[in-house]
Amino acid sequence: MLNLSNQRVDERLFKDYPLKTLRTLPQPNAGRRLGRWMLVLLLISTVVLFLPWQQNINGEGSLTALTPQDRSQTVQNAIAGRIERWNVQEGQLVKKGDTLLVISDIKDEYFDPNLSQRLDEQLGAKRGTREATGAKIRALDRQIAALQAGLKVKLEAARNKVKQSEFKVKADQADLVAVQKNYQIALDRLDRFEKGHKNGLFSLTDLESRRLKVQEDQAKVISQENKLNVSQQELINAWLDLTTIEADFREKLAKAQSDQSSAASYLAEAGGEIAKLQNKISSVDVRRGLYVVRAPQDGYLVRSFKAGIGETIKEGEAIATLQPTTPALAVELYVRAMDVPLIGQGRPVRLQFDGWPAIQFSGWPSVAVGTFGGEVAVIDAISSVDGKYRLLIKPKMQKDDQPWPPQLRVGSGVFGWVMLDDVPVWYELWRQLNGFPASLQREPKEGNQK
Repeated sequence: MLNLSNQRVDERLFKDYPLKTLRTLPQPNAGRRLGRWMLVLLLISTVVLFLPWQQNINGEGSLTALTPQDRSQTVQNAIAGRIERWNVQEGQLVKKGDTLLVISDIKDEYFDPNLSQRLDEQLGAKRGTREATGAKIRALDRQIAALQAGLKVKLEAARNKVKQSEFKVKADQADLVAVQKNYQIALDRLDRFEKGHKNGLFSLTDLESRRLKVQEDQAKVISQENKLNVSQQELINAWLDLTTIEADFREKLAKAQSDQSSAASYLAEAGGEIAKLQNKISSVDVRRGLYVVRAPQDGYLVRSFKAGIGETIKEGEAIATLQPTTPALAVELYVRAMDVPLIGQGRPVRLQFDGWPAIQFSGWPSVAVGTFGGEVAVIDAISSVDGKYRLLIKPKMQKDDQPWPPQLRVGSGVFGWVMLDDVPVWYELWRQLNGFPASLQREPKEGNQK
């Protein structure tokens, strides 16, 4: 047991006695070999832990077009109508301006085949009305000018008449004063004659003559007073005539100006109706051109939403889907919100398209097979419905890359990896075990979102 002898007992036992059970026991050489293999694996694992590993952010998405005009669109009609015929079939390639379908109008106001002629007649009538109204306004302008000129003449004549009446009143007042003086003198003389007659100085005949003179002077005073009253009344009438002339002129002028304003309003209304008719005529001409629905750009008619002849469609309703030809392909890749701050424009991306077999080593893209290159072009500023952010990836061939397959179609699935910086394998394992985000050597440049 202590192996003190030079002779090996175990060797003789194996040679002289065929002990099968002893032979099946593990030999010390097998343990040594296992130890060597484990040491080699440990060395290889240690080396692998220090190999560079390129961190990445993965996401799923689909193929789309880089520019909105290259994405699939719905063809819509501008007016409501009834389908008369289709000129294309699904899957057909159409050019810009090709007729897709023809519709007819369903609004009763456009049923008249001579609608444009009727509108032209209405337009001519309205233009005639506008010309007549313009002539009326010009006539009213002349009438107002004539009223103003006539007023000046009448006012001047009335003012002259007032002045004449004033002068006449003054003259009659002066005559009344003179007559009153003569009447007073006559009274004084009569008094002297009566006294002289009592004293025998004057005869009765002279006294009676003087009494007749007094009566005549008194009659003159009364007559002059009446004349003065008539002159004063004429002055009052002259002032009334002057005021009446001004009031009549204001009334006639106000009526003429009112008629002029009404005519101007009707002229403006006629101009508005003419503009409406011209607009309607232009709209009718444009509407007739919309009875034919044309392709907005080159593309394939993918699907039609209205199929039957005679089926009605509403304004702005989708009729068919058109996929533009040769779109600038891009990939919509959706990533988690926690990964977006690590991504900047121009970051390289590896893509695996549905239908193309690929073997991807995310940490060693150089040994991947069947993947294609790209770079980040757009990072959305807001998240999608599911909380993820959309990246737009445009093609960019990297070293030893092939261009994207021409057989790709919009809408097919894509799995992608946004490539970040290199780290050791042990660091990546430690990060994954702790759930830490990827690390960057420098912060992404600002302004990379869109």
